[in-house]
Amino acid sequence: MKYMHPRPSSIVAALYTARDLKVDVAILHGPSGCSFKHARLLEEDGMRVLTTSLADNEFIFGGQKPLEDVLRYAEDHFSPRRMAVIGTCVAMIIGEDLQSAIEGAGVTTPTIAVDIHAGYLENIAGVLATLEAACEAGWISSDELTRQRFLMGKANEVERVRGAASQPYIEPSRGDLKHVAAQRLLELARSGKKGVAILNAKKETAYMFADELIALHDACPDADITYIANLDQRGLPKTRLDAERIYEEMTSRGVTIEVIGALDEYGANGDLLGRKLQEIAPVFALITGVPHAIPPEYTKGIECFSVTNGPRQVEPLRAIGHQHVIVEIDLHPKTLGVREIVGSEFGAVLRSLA
Repeated sequence: MKYMHPRPSSIVAALYTARDLKVDVAILHGPSGCSFKHARLLEEDGMRVLTTSLADNEFIFGGQKPLEDVLRYAEDHFSPRRMAVIGTCVAMIIGEDLQSAIEGAGVTTPTIAVDIHAGYLENIAGVLATLEAACEAGWISSDELTRQRFLMGKANEVERVRGAASQPYIEPSRGDLKHVAAQRLLELARSGKKGVAILNAKKETAYMFADELIALHDACPDADITYIANLDQRGLPKTRLDAERIYEEMTSRGVTIEVIGALDEYGANGDLLGRKLQEIAPVFALITGVPHAIPPEYTKGIECFSVTNGPRQVEPLRAIGHQHVIVEIDLHPKTLGVREIVGSEFGAVLRSLA
């Protein structure tokens, strides 16, 4: 399918994966404006992002010397433990040899080369290219690489079947009014009816999506609600640490959690969560993060309150029968670089109504 709305870039996906591998300095080998917004955001998350700032002269004669210079600069100025050189469309089109530049720079810092561009239909190409380079460097095991390939495939499948990649064009939406959805959710929770609150979030976005579960518990601490979260400590280094932090904070704030899945398993958790819903048989469910991972046959007959950070995820969620769809706008930038749970708009509304 050819998408006619903007889709994530495989270059950006490579940058985020480098961060998850605890890379201290990532070097974008391309024009200074390539992936500018995400490069700046990732610097707030602790990874320095440099660029070789290729211009028209290097487009013709090549950019190996600028890359070697930036590699030496990064090692001299930042004393990194790990570095990654991330390709761009320009670097790939002119045929730059990233590994040769790393060797020519003479740096001693463990450094991987990620040959990637933005011309892939699916952005998971950037994730996999980075992980394959990391596996070759001994940063992750071959078993972890196999696991990640499976998880990326499942995440991609969910987006194609029920997500923002399920149609050529999806109209963005801000979703339902938060106070209206919150009033209904509290009404159900206070009625004594059985409910479920699920966190099935993608990596660091869980720092805000977890707040909605805490807010529901704060508002209705004695309600008959089962709390479930994908906070198992598996995956790449940053992902494991984020899960540990969020789990400890949620439990310290009084929420008893049943753990199902890890933060990188959001796309593969659907059937596990669905079978749990069948077992509990709730009247209502609050599902935050990636609600559409759960196949609709499991949510049939349940009044669903789904919280997403994607304006283009609203219509697909409504199409599979989710009655209330709430959007947390600008969630992702607010969860970069954080080390504790971040307050959400929907959580604030729940608390205010309580």
